[in-house]
Amino acid sequence: MLYCRKVLEFIIKAALPSKISKLVKVTLKTSEGTALKKRSRKHQLTEQTLLVTADIGKFKNWGYFRFPDGTDMPTFEFANTGQGFKKFWSKISAVLHAHGLSDVVFGFESTGAYAEPLLHFLRARGVKLVQVNPAHSKRVKELADNSPNKTDEKDPRVIANIVELGCALSVVIPEGVAAELRRLSHARERSVERRTALYNQLQDLVFVLFPEFLQVMKDVTTKSARYLIAHHGTPAQLLALSLAELTQLLRRISRGKLGQARAEALYHAAQESGGIAEGQHALRLEIQELLRLIGGSDEFITQLEAQMLVHVVQIPYSRCLLSIPGLGAITAASLIGEVADFGQFQSLEELLKYAGLNLYEISSGLRKGQRRISKRGRPLIRKLLYFAALRVVQKGRIFHQQYQNHLVHGMIKNKALVAICRKLLALMFAVVRDRRDYVAEYSVSLPPLTLAA
Repeated sequence: MLYCRKVLEFIIKAALPSKISKLVKVTLKTSEGTALKKRSRKHQLTEQTLLVTADIGKFKNWGYFRFPDGTDMPTFEFANTGQGFKKFWSKISAVLHAHGLSDVVFGFESTGAYAEPLLHFLRARGVKLVQVNPAHSKRVKELADNSPNKTDEKDPRVIANIVELGCALSVVIPEGVAAELRRLSHARERSVERRTALYNQLQDLVFVLFPEFLQVMKDVTTKSARYLIAHHGTPAQLLALSLAELTQLLRRISRGKLGQARAEALYHAAQESGGIAEGQHALRLEIQELLRLIGGSDEFITQLEAQMLVHVVQIPYSRCLLSIPGLGAITAASLIGEVADFGQFQSLEELLKYAGLNLYEISSGLRKGQRRISKRGRPLIRKLLYFAALRVVQKGRIFHQQYQNHLVHGMIKNKALVAICRKLLALMFAVVRDRRDYVAEYSVSLPPLTLAA
């Protein structure tokens, strides 16, 4: 479609006078009846712009220069180190001076952590940064040479082609407190994932020693279950206590939540257990190590959350987000870290796209495709919003009725929750944009209009 559009514009420009061609380009209709307009490029390249792209690697990068007239320079290699960055910048400066150019746009393909040092280096020197979605480069790479060939030398040229088409994306780099929140939220996310993996290993080993334990206690993440696993983790150790002693122990470690009924269930399970008897000492050693690592993860996550609470109050608009019922401080802090700055988005559509919550469909002819979210934005934003949506749809919360309406109209639960995620993000965008706290029944609370005299 993009290629056909450019061909049409070229034909119109060549065949008609300038004034008529401009009019035709604006009013030309597609088969769907929509106006065919020239794509507005957010990252417009001017006659003074040097387009610089790079294929980022762990140890070395491949750079590429393209000039405003379409000519270019061969790709070159530079190290992904501080010294390599300085050589890269010296080459950019020399080219700018030699060709009389004043601006630089640097394009790259999203590659995670390997690109961050170079991006901060260039940003400090006033370079405009844009990024390319890997899904786009995968589709455009065959246009360069009609070949699926993919090499380090070819990739920078493909990235340059995408930037010239106006399809590059903005680069959002958090600063100050927002940067701290992003690092803290990422560290917390990794720690939670590690702790979950440790719990899975713990359940496997407990099942080998005492399979019935998991049926009685259900959840090994509770403090009561972890205490029993640490001190009475085998049937023999449990049966060494009397039923009265086990009952008293359970009441103490659970603070009265567990009593004689649970103690009797555990005691009976230990008597009938099918756990193995061989190699118990080695298994107990590993279980103790897992419990130690889980305890360390808990402490580290607590420290991270404490730091997040300290930093989130320093964000001017955090008060607006925290006024939304059901949105916790840790969730708000993590979202601020991921978004970097809600105020930099000009519209809700931009923010939804950044989060990967923008909708798309694949339809053709008589076939009408279903609308789905693109999932091409930051995945952690979607995860945070999803868990927040689980809270705000509870009975008595702000989106409970809308969630129920979706279910009544036949929407499945997961899809309804995604719809609530979009609503919740829209609400967050609105309160930050207006710099005001959330008000329940906002339209009802407005003062009545009075007629002018």
